[in-house]
Amino acid sequence: METTSTLEKTLRLLALTLVVIFFMFPIFWIFLMSFQTNETILRIPPQVIFEPTLSNYTALITGKLTSAAGTLDIAFMKNLGNSVFLSVTSVALALVLGVPAAYAFARHKFKGSEDIAFTLLSFRFAPPLLVLLPLTQYFQWLGLANTYIGLIWVYQLICLPLILWIVRGYFEDISADVEYAYRIAGHSWFATFRRIALPLAGPGIAAAGLLAFIFAWNNFVFALVLASADKQPVTVGALAFVTSSGIQYGQIAAAIVLSVTPTLALALYAQRYLVEGLSLGAVKG
Repeated sequence: METTSTLEKTLRLLALTLVVIFFMFPIFWIFLMSFQTNETILRIPPQVIFEPTLSNYTALITGKLTSAAGTLDIAFMKNLGNSVFLSVTSVALALVLGVPAAYAFARHKFKGSEDIAFTLLSFRFAPPLLVLLPLTQYFQWLGLANTYIGLIWVYQLICLPLILWIVRGYFEDISADVEYAYRIAGHSWFATFRRIALPLAGPGIAAAGLLAFIFAWNNFVFALVLASADKQPVTVGALAFVTSSGIQYGQIAAAIVLSVTPTLALALYAQRYLVEGLSLGAVKG
């Protein structure tokens, strides 16, 4: 039995190692590419040992991209700042609107509540191209085209339904008896919501906010159509590396590393809340 147990552990460890290598190798290779020139990247066979260079990162930070066609001005750092501003602001607004709405849907059942909640959810899984044309016309009519306010507004289609439905589930998992006892003591429903419900659902709210931030950060279509270059996020700004002289693979790899860093740092910082939030309500009784 000991031999079988050791063999099983070895096979599981080997399988886990292969899975980790399979998923992590592309990230590792992109990281290596970010320190290579285009000539090194396009060599066949690919070289693992090479002379590293910081020229790709220098081009992104300084905004000067040197190619065979000459020196081009790029606004990658501006795009990166736009991504941070749009994602943080959109998630903050979605939390302010979505958390109280999720609590209302979880605690106060009324006629049509499920229909309203499902309608809000439908905005999340509807294809962006379905609403892109009417949104473009509305934004032009309202003067919101090519504005930060317009982009934050449309980002609510991504963040608000996600936060509403995830946080609603966490509020439903919290026993209502604790809130009723607090209300009997003479406190208002708002005080109960602020002092009892919010702290108990804190990890779930953090997890929902983190997921909403990642989805907002990765958005491409809305910003591509509804904003010009000076207000576009990094997902759209990466198109600048496809030039008339070819594709700048090194700069693209460096841009990927820089654009992934904020979300990775946020996920690592909030991983405790993420694990608690995703496991909240998993154990009943």
